[in-house]
Amino acid sequence: RRSRRGRQAVVSTQSTGEQEKQERKGSDVVVDLVVTLEELYLGNFVTIQRNRPVYKESGGTRQCNCRMEMKTHMTGPGSFQMTQHRVCDQCPGLKLVTETEDLELEIEPGMVDGMVQKFSGKGEPHMEGEPGDLYFKVKTLKHPQFHRSGDDLYTNLTISLQEALVGFEMEIKHLDGHKVPVKREKVTWFGAVIMKKGEGMPNFENRNKLGNLYITFDVKFPRGELTAEEKDSVRSILKQASVQTVYNGL
Repeated sequence: RRSRRGRQAVVSTQSTGEQEKQERKGSDVVVDLVVTLEELYLGNFVTIQRNRPVYKESGGTRQCNCRMEMKTHMTGPGSFQMTQHRVCDQCPGLKLVTETEDLELEIEPGMVDGMVQKFSGKGEPHMEGEPGDLYFKVKTLKHPQFHRSGDDLYTNLTISLQEALVGFEMEIKHLDGHKVPVKREKVTWFGAVIMKKGEGMPNFENRNKLGNLYITFDVKFPRGELTAEEKDSVRSILKQASVQTVYNGL
C-alpha cells in the first residue's frame, strides 16, 4: 500500500507508522479438512475442537506500537537538523493462554479438493494487532471403489470370462446406498467403458446437475487347463480366425 507523501518528513513518517500499525496481524493458519467421498456427495456438518493461543491482560504495562519518528531541531539561523527517535506507547501487559473452542463446519455437496472455509480472527495471535485467520482446506480421502475427477466418478468392474462372453446383470452400490444397475447382453471386452449418465457427483454451483459414472471392465480369465474336447468346443462356438499381430502399443 502506497502512503501519501507529505511536505514535512515528520508527517510522512507518522503516516507510515500508522499504516504499519493497521497492518499488524497474526499469522494465518491452514488446516487440511479430511473428508470422505460420501460426505462430499451427501453433505455433512462436522464439529472440530481447536486449542487456540490468545493474549489476555496480565497486569502492569508494556511498550507497544513502537515506531521511528523524525524530529527537526534548529541548529542555527536558517538551518536545522533532522534526527530519528524510537517512540512507543504504553499498553496493558499481556500473557499467552490457551482457549478451547468448538468450530462447526459445513461440508457442502459437490465441494472439491482445495476449497477453503475461512474463520476470521481464529488464527495465530499478534501482541500488537489482530489475530490471523484460520482456513480449513478440503482434502478427500482415497475411496476403495470410486475415483473422482471433476463431477464425474470412475470405477472398475471385474467380470469373469463367461460373463464377458454371454452377458451378465448386477448392481453397484452408490455413495448414498442406492443401486446402479449394470446389464450387458453382448460381448464385453477387456478395457471396455460404459457411462451411466447422472450417476456422478453433484455440481457445487448447481446441485441439480450431476456428473456421470464411468465403468471400466476387467476380465478375469479362468486358471487351469482345457481338455482337447473343451478346446474343440470353444473353437466351435467362437468360430474366430487367428488375429495374431505384433505392433508397438505405446
